[in-house]
Amino acid sequence: MTASRFHALLGTFLLAAVLLGSTATAVSPQATRSRAEARLPEVKSEEVRALWVQRASITSPDQISRLVRDARASGFNTLLVQVRGRGDAYFAQGLEPRPATLANQPATFDPLAQVLTEAHAAGLRVHAWVNVNLIASVNLPPTDRGHVMHRHPEWLMVPRALAPELLTRSAHDPVYVARLSAWTRAHANAVEGLFTSPIPMDAARYVEAVITDLVARYPVDGVHLDYIRYPTADFDYSALALAAFRDSVQNDLTVPERTRLDARLAREPLIYTSAFPERWQLFRRTRLTDLVARIRVAVKHARPNAMLTAAVKPDVRDAFESRLQDWQDWASRGLLDAICPMAYTPDLGRFTLAVQGAARAAVPQPLWAGIGAYRLDSAETVSHIRAARAAGAHGIALFSYDSLSAPELRTIGRAAFGEPVALATGQQAPAVASAH
Repeated sequence: MTASRFHALLGTFLLAAVLLGSTATAVSPQATRSRAEARLPEVKSEEVRALWVQRASITSPDQISRLVRDARASGFNTLLVQVRGRGDAYFAQGLEPRPATLANQPATFDPLAQVLTEAHAAGLRVHAWVNVNLIASVNLPPTDRGHVMHRHPEWLMVPRALAPELLTRSAHDPVYVARLSAWTRAHANAVEGLFTSPIPMDAARYVEAVITDLVARYPVDGVHLDYIRYPTADFDYSALALAAFRDSVQNDLTVPERTRLDARLAREPLIYTSAFPERWQLFRRTRLTDLVARIRVAVKHARPNAMLTAAVKPDVRDAFESRLQDWQDWASRGLLDAICPMAYTPDLGRFTLAVQGAARAAVPQPLWAGIGAYRLDSAETVSHIRAARAAGAHGIALFSYDSLSAPELRTIGRAAFGEPVALATGQQAPAVASAH
């Protein structure tokens, strides 16, 4: 991505935000669909039957054609297709690097364009699934120097435990990312990788620009946000985040209070977060909510009919406290058009309770129950679909297409949807995958 292109897109986005004013939290009116989209049934009048499709399943034209055939033959009507997995672009001429998994394909191969062409021809909707804050794996770090991790390491989220050490280093010192990566590997059971922060304004604008570019150029039916959260409540203690919080507090302090706190800052770099713990929690949640609102403006400006949805932690309190993800507020303010809780438990009773609770919290927005099909057999998946309907879900989303064989999809579709199925001779099952 060139600096001029980024700033041009950013300027376009900011102009759109000004034109729309401060109404980012309101639900945009649904405009009339284009003629090309008119044949697709309206989402609100039809059960959403979605498949999460991981990026490994769209790395060749044959894979994409098989995906569309499998989905249609099994009665699904919506594809949530991962086009930004780890700060990369599974579409042409994006603002981020083309992933290494497409290296064997010609430069003209555009995964998202082909998915849209074939899926729309088959009557399927396509939502661009974007991993928002998670941008790099520490086990397979990005090698492209244009990747956001290399260009802007100062935007990476930092855990509280590592903050005192990293605050003494420049983010562009190679040791900085190395230490952050090593810490993350040691805590892989709790932290999936390296995350960018929603707190620095330049980092938030960068995400806006990536999504603005995507929706402006591709006729997607929606944008699906994933990893729109903090890794844990012990993030983000990066230098930029701490400075932003300090600035937000200082205007409310007396001169003696500011002097006292600043005198301690050198030896206690986290003093402001310690002095105002509740405000620190609210500050981080608010910055994440602001990012969702900014993304909504970008999506609705480019495509008023496109939905904005998000995969969220199913327990609203746990999401609020442990991930600083206030998705109930996002739903109540109309920032999202549907909520998709990742209720991946194989226990049917716990699943039912999770969907019931999430459906209540999501009001007035519809809920698509996220089902961990990778942990279930076909019969169990069908039971979960039926339980989701009974619990008040407006649709379901299976995680994931990649973990299910074509015969399993057929069986699920026939039992859960009653759709006629037809499978091309010689069609092979896709590779198994089990994580977003």
